[in-house]
Amino acid sequence: MRYMERPDDFEERRAHLKDMSDAELHDYFWRLVDRIVAPLVEEARTHTSPSIERSVLLRMGFSSVEAGNLVAEMAKRSLLGHGAGRLVLELAQVRRMSVREAGLALLQGNFWEELAR
Repeated sequence: MRYMERPDDFEERRAHLKDMSDAELHDYFWRLVDRIVAPLVEEARTHTSPSIERSVLLRMGFSSVEAGNLVAEMAKRSLLGHGAGRLVLELAQVRRMSVREAGLALLQGNFWEELAR
């Protein structure tokens, strides 16, 4: 397979970067990263499903049955849009307990009023 040779335009493409300090390049890089991932973050924030939320809880150490029950209860309470894993994690942090303890407490009917805030 033959490839066309690309013209060497490196100096032209880097002209806007050449006078930047390392700190400025570092900041510029992270601004670009933020711009690139912003649509992905927004998509994740606004589009979820019970299967995605179950998957997150599975990766947090809950069994399939536990994850399914947590997601079902969160869906009933219209909380899934907040992210099942995030809700369990924040509850664990506020209550100073492990993530697993927080999830199991929710399964026992405790602390739901704290998630609704």
